[in-house]
Amino acid sequence: MDTPFSDRIADVPQSFIREILKVAMDPTVISFAGGLPNRDLFPIEGIKQATNKVLDEHGADALQYSNTEGYPELRQYISDRYRDKQGIDVPIKNILITNGSQQGLDLLGKTLLNEGDDVVIEEPGYLGAIQAFSVYRARFNPVPVSEEGLNIERLKGVMLSRKPKILYTVPNFQNPSGISYSEQNRLDVAEVLEGTSTFLVQDDPYGDLRFAGTEKASFKKLIPDNTVVLGSFSKTVVPSFRLGWIVAPDALMEKLVIAKQAADLHTNYFSQRIIHQFLADNDIDAHIKEITDVYGRQRAAMMNAIDEHFPKEVAITHPEGGMFLWGALPEGYSSMDLFDLAIKEKVAFVPGQPFYVSRQEVNTFRLNFSSVDEETIETGMARLGKVIKTLLSA
Repeated sequence: MDTPFSDRIADVPQSFIREILKVAMDPTVISFAGGLPNRDLFPIEGIKQATNKVLDEHGADALQYSNTEGYPELRQYISDRYRDKQGIDVPIKNILITNGSQQGLDLLGKTLLNEGDDVVIEEPGYLGAIQAFSVYRARFNPVPVSEEGLNIERLKGVMLSRKPKILYTVPNFQNPSGISYSEQNRLDVAEVLEGTSTFLVQDDPYGDLRFAGTEKASFKKLIPDNTVVLGSFSKTVVPSFRLGWIVAPDALMEKLVIAKQAADLHTNYFSQRIIHQFLADNDIDAHIKEITDVYGRQRAAMMNAIDEHFPKEVAITHPEGGMFLWGALPEGYSSMDLFDLAIKEKVAFVPGQPFYVSRQEVNTFRLNFSSVDEETIETGMARLGKVIKTLLSA
């Protein structure tokens, strides 16, 4: 059958990472490919108790349809946390509960983008954002990121020549690179955007996962009128509930709610009630501290193993939080070639190519440290180091 697919979906790149994960599912492969939280840290007992309490005390209500914006008490919890942790005033009318922060990207594309509209994206940048905005046939304008953050001169040039609808950022422990924007870089970005009609989207799923260094200012505090924030419970509680949120200004929020009504009426209400009950009954900061302590040790284990096993020509980022390291082979070498060799040695990672919109052959690669124990990290880095040495000596 000749299926008449829409032009929109024909233009969307397949998730290369999902294809890699199929290969990495072989139980004999040590995989650093997925962006997975550590399953040993899931608060299973707390979730079980919260679920039982919701069913026992609010069963019929929790199983009913609900409003589009989301459970008011959960939105109030999010609002209170922004006030207490970041000193930011976010009324609950400006918070929309979403089916994961990924739905937030889709709703923003649906609400803001016409075909051919310009979007500024980090390079390397988050593949999920590239996919989400590709559905709406956006024109991508990549701006390089370094250890300090966005390239300000390149950003200024794009803002002058294109007048983009969206600047998409992951300023805290970026996916894929693990870098965080410096305080000065955030101020510089804010200065470039202030007074424009461009929305800066701060995607912040990793912001709570800091295990070193000091917290930096949110763009919501620096340029509140321009900033949209995406948040998620996937990295701090559990990912399977698919619960996230959008913080947006009044006029944009009104349209986002309409877009969500058309998409799914509302996010799973039962999951919202369970998450809220869990948060009400437990010390989330203590739980996050447990996560960051473990992730800090896992990152240290990976960095130590890299120092021992990788050739010195390989550059590696040094993140202060999050879940990822970013590597770079010497110029002229392909991380796709490295991946092919690595799979033969039963170790997997993500080559850098899917994270770029302007380059095909790249020398970069992403490593996830959060989902693998320290002993396995050592074994896997030894295997990968051996493969890199083979590639560089060929």
